[in-house]
Amino acid sequence: MSIKFKILSIVLVVVSFAFGQQPVDYVNPFIGTSNFGATNPGAIAPRGMASVSPFNVAVQKDAGWLSNPYVKQYNFLTGFTHVNLSGVGCPDLGVILTMPTTGDLKTNHMQYGTTYTDEVSKAGYYSVNLSKYNIKTELTATTRVGVSRYTFPAGESNILLNLGLGLTNEQGATVKVVSNTEIEGMRTVGSFCYNSPEQAYPVYFVAKFSSPADEFGAWKKPYKYNGVEAQWMGYNGKTRLMKGFTREVVGDSIGAYMRYNFKKKTTVEVKIGVSYVSIENARENLEKETANKNFDDVYATTKTAWNKTLSTVEVKGGSADDKTIFYTALYHTQIHPNTLNDYNGDYPEIATGKIGNTKGTRYTVFSLWDTYRNYHPLMSTLYPEQQSNMVNSMLSMYKENGWLPKWELNSTETFTMVGDPAPVVIADTYLRGIRDFNVEEAYAAMVKGATELDNNPLRPGNKEYWKNGYLSVNGGAEGPVSTTEEYNIADFAISQLAKELGKKADYKKFYNQSLSYKKLFDSKLKLLRPKNSDGSWYTPFDPYKGANFEKNVGYIEGNAWQYAFMVPHDIKGLMKLMGGKKQFVSHLDYIFDNNQFDMANEPDIAYPFLYNYSKGDEWKTQKRVQQLINTYFTNTPSGLPGNDDTGTMSAWVVYAMMGIYPVSPATPVYTITTPRFSSVTIHLNTTYYKNKTLIIKRTGNVNGKINSIRLDNKDLKGYFVSHKNLLNGTVLEVRLE
Repeated sequence: MSIKFKILSIVLVVVSFAFGQQPVDYVNPFIGTSNFGATNPGAIAPRGMASVSPFNVAVQKDAGWLSNPYVKQYNFLTGFTHVNLSGVGCPDLGVILTMPTTGDLKTNHMQYGTTYTDEVSKAGYYSVNLSKYNIKTELTATTRVGVSRYTFPAGESNILLNLGLGLTNEQGATVKVVSNTEIEGMRTVGSFCYNSPEQAYPVYFVAKFSSPADEFGAWKKPYKYNGVEAQWMGYNGKTRLMKGFTREVVGDSIGAYMRYNFKKKTTVEVKIGVSYVSIENARENLEKETANKNFDDVYATTKTAWNKTLSTVEVKGGSADDKTIFYTALYHTQIHPNTLNDYNGDYPEIATGKIGNTKGTRYTVFSLWDTYRNYHPLMSTLYPEQQSNMVNSMLSMYKENGWLPKWELNSTETFTMVGDPAPVVIADTYLRGIRDFNVEEAYAAMVKGATELDNNPLRPGNKEYWKNGYLSVNGGAEGPVSTTEEYNIADFAISQLAKELGKKADYKKFYNQSLSYKKLFDSKLKLLRPKNSDGSWYTPFDPYKGANFEKNVGYIEGNAWQYAFMVPHDIKGLMKLMGGKKQFVSHLDYIFDNNQFDMANEPDIAYPFLYNYSKGDEWKTQKRVQQLINTYFTNTPSGLPGNDDTGTMSAWVVYAMMGIYPVSPATPVYTITTPRFSSVTIHLNTTYYKNKTLIIKRTGNVNGKINSIRLDNKDLKGYFVSHKNLLNGTVLEVRLE
């Protein structure tokens, strides 16, 4: 074979491989597993209730207040959890741990834990080799079932099911060995961010093993007593092993085990169905989703589901890392909100204690303070049927609870963070044309949350807010400047929906209230600053205090600079307050040039796009956005700028790389910047949108300046396009010099 022919053959193979890459192949779930990203590399199906993650934070979790079961730089693994959260800031779930071991039976995780090698993580799949035991562990999942495959060497082996370990602050569990191939039970979880401990709730499970155990049993470690009773308690503080025990065991540090004596290298598969309703439903979930399916069958189905989901957007051009960053971010947006209802439609209602039933999907994990800003608009565009189900889930919560959700988790309202974000999500969804929900009911719910003055769990300080137009430092509401801004944004959203519904008086009322942030604007500092209840400025005032989550009087997770422009619904009004375009841009520049911009936190993440409001300065948006992508979003474990906030940071980079951004919630308009890719094809849901595809094209170098923008061969005036015009178009072309 000639050298020339060899080179040609190599080129053809490389080209064939490149063209053979599908969206699912670019996902790297290790992104976000360091730098406090709080994601995990475990296996999950799109929007899955069950997820199976390696648990390697047993030593560090409490000291570090970790909210994630896995951190890339740690290396002591103590099991694999079956219900987890992704990209959140407080610990919960991370329970129902299984762990394969060899040799003598040990139930203390600090004794049976091990280091590991050969990690592999893909969408819907994870594998690792446990160094101490030479056991290869593989994980995959369906929507409600975690599936593990353990390959044991010959000899004595164990599969532990540990209910005493987890991330949750709650304790309490039950476990029962049903037979030598089945274990069932329950683990209590809850108290997210240490809120609502009285609303702790159970997660049920059924575990089935592909090989009958040679021996089985349960264990329980009671508390250690130091009083008189310690004299007669022979088991005081000691683990009790109960070999062959088939009755229910109740306690905190409890578990069950299956024990084997393999004559040769052997593979055992473990399927664990979960439910927030009952053990019976967990068993049904397991049977309906995995009956007659082995590990490979499940993974193939889940991989296909991921590829279908991710193929909603197809990109061309850009580097391999660009594609990995993009598709991993899109993958992260498909984890939460996740499915709460069982296969049969059952789910626990919020607040009532009853079991509801749905024919659609009841979603849960609504981190709305984060997600209203960009995540839900993205879902409305890419996955409108999901967004519709999310809004309907929120309205179901209102029917059950009497209030729209604020930060809901598994039918528990945690009341985490500030503001009143649900109206923003609902109004924005409706204004983008997704209208298959009861909008009058939704509007009534929004108005109730906005106007109830006493005992309002959504809006602390609401009486003062409506009386004075702002929250004061001594009014009892946390972060009064931040919270005033948040209420303003919610009121603007209500006003826009009122306008759409023909409610003119309401429109004026809520729109006028949405501008009350102006009462906190200090014309000397050109910043929003806290006031006392008598209207005087709070002193002494340091506009820099509050950065990096430092506690301060006026703001939540930020300082005056990071909240300076967080009035996205009235940017032109703010520009006027600041003294015009020049001062507005100067303030923006100061934030970026003096380390006052925080890419890791929500209040200021739209700021890079605000230069587009100033004619002649749009190039700064293009420059800033590309710099931020290059700096904070990388194909590495630390490749997210801190906590992913259930997909919010990932939504930011998805938008930024496509070249559009929804700069103002409840205003269905996109601002435009440089697309990262030469071509982005969005496959639209024709139930909601007229066309099958929308193509965003970039011509010219990604580092150049935008010269012109055309929609279907017609020049756009400026750098903004309405959602309706964009989605009714076919090709948005961004031309760079």
